[in-house]
Amino acid sequence: MSVGYDHIDLAACKKRNIAVGYTPGVLTDATAELAVALLLATSRRLIEGASAVKSGQWGSWSPLWMCGPGLLNSTVGIVGLGRIGLAIARRLRPFNVSRVLYTGRQPKDSAKEVSAEFVGLDTLLAESDFVVVSCAITPETTALFDRKRFAQMKRSAMFVNISRGAVVVQEDLVDALKNGVIRAAGLDVCTPEPLPVDSPLLALPNCVVLPHIGSAAEETRAVMSVMTAKNILAAFNNQPMPAQVKSPCLLNTSY
Repeated sequence: MSVGYDHIDLAACKKRNIAVGYTPGVLTDATAELAVALLLATSRRLIEGASAVKSGQWGSWSPLWMCGPGLLNSTVGIVGLGRIGLAIARRLRPFNVSRVLYTGRQPKDSAKEVSAEFVGLDTLLAESDFVVVSCAITPETTALFDRKRFAQMKRSAMFVNISRGAVVVQEDLVDALKNGVIRAAGLDVCTPEPLPVDSPLLALPNCVVLPHIGSAAEETRAVMSVMTAKNILAAFNNQPMPAQVKSPCLLNTSY
């Protein structure tokens, strides 16, 4: 009951003649909403602020207390302008960001809709105030964000990851946040999941970690449930699943 299937050993499934169903194309909007919410929660320090209220730190007004950068006139870099990346860019337009940059294998016609500029990853990291990762996990993107990549970013930059935890070398992210290489991070994905409560990430005031809830809109999960049920029923009736993984590993799999 997910769109991602990187956690499934497809070769082992083929060996055992097991078809694999998934739930593609239904969680784009929910995940894009969550990405923008996480971006705002990180930049405007919402979790810190709520915790300060509960712990009694809210005192008299102070000009710079709990200040964070706004989206107005900022440059947002999106790594992976697929369905979700494009949906994120659409939702950022009303915030009057100055520029939307994106990177990937090649330019996309759909980028014109949101006036996004295609650039190389080096340029995106150097010029973005906010870096949002929404790419698929592949051999090329695994461990893409490491010590070198964080060092290319502005010291004031915010890093948001809603793709997969494996895109990030987590130890390098911790070091970057501790040492001021980047300003803050917001994560809906991490390694491992669930994240242990003693993870160094959770001790950092400039890191917001959510429990992988990108698709956790009630309407989205309901549609995912129905798709999964239809896949199961089709399998029991020796029929192709309505939403079946078509990986090369499984092309010859039958019921």
